[in-house]
Amino acid sequence: MKKYILVILIFIISIPVSYAQKTKIQHLPNRDRRTIHFGYYLSIVNNSYKVSYNAQEEWINPTPPQEINDFFVSVDASLGFRVGFIVDYRLNKNLSLRLEPGLMSNTKELTFVSAYFHNGISGPDGTPVYDGTQNSIREVSGTYMHIPVLLKFSSNRYNNIRPYVIGGVSYDYNFSSNQDNKEDNYSAEFRTKTSNFMYEVGVGMDFYLPYFKFTPSIRGVFAINNELVNDEIHGYDVNGKPYSSPWTGPIDYLGTRGIFLNLAFE
Repeated sequence: MKKYILVILIFIISIPVSYAQKTKIQHLPNRDRRTIHFGYYLSIVNNSYKVSYNAQEEWINPTPPQEINDFFVSVDASLGFRVGFIVDYRLNKNLSLRLEPGLMSNTKELTFVSAYFHNGISGPDGTPVYDGTQNSIREVSGTYMHIPVLLKFSSNRYNNIRPYVIGGVSYDYNFSSNQDNKEDNYSAEFRTKTSNFMYEVGVGMDFYLPYFKFTPSIRGVFAINNELVNDEIHGYDVNGKPYSSPWTGPIDYLGTRGIFLNLAFE
């Protein structure tokens, strides 16, 4: 999916670049002299999860204690969207500070897989956990308030184009979060945190058109904190340490990793 987004970005850029190189008329010559200006954006989002695990000897199913020799989470992310507005504050000729608050929606399907599910790995009620049925699948849908604070470093303008790099930090508030839900994966509820922090980086190009500035970019977003809410303690491993569940017990870190195509109009 990422390669398709990249192809779309190259296609979008190729047409205006060809036009901008031929023309000698500078559109919006005074636009970048403004101290502050505004705009809006639309984005195609492909957010997934990065998952890392605890040491393998800790992957113990507490009921009954059983070592899991092969375990991983498969994440299938669907395309989402993001829409919001831009506030750009000019710091100097080549550097600006940007606030880009917006709403973002994305759905991810998590499949919990074990090569040894046929050995009878089960929960306290005896129900198989990794049996290839809905008991091993969780859907995580989210609507987020995404608030990035970014620094945009632009090169000098050439005719009607101006490449740039952009990066900074962002805060995500998940309106669909079930962090405070008392039910967990034993009730088919996979829980994630309400507040999360990210950093994001990207590259793009400003195109100066007769009436507005068109600014496509491609960006990556990376979670800083662990977004996973562990299941309640349902048992203990062979070392006597509390163990949550076969779903969250093996996971050490779960955080957003994504890429999006951003189309801004200023």
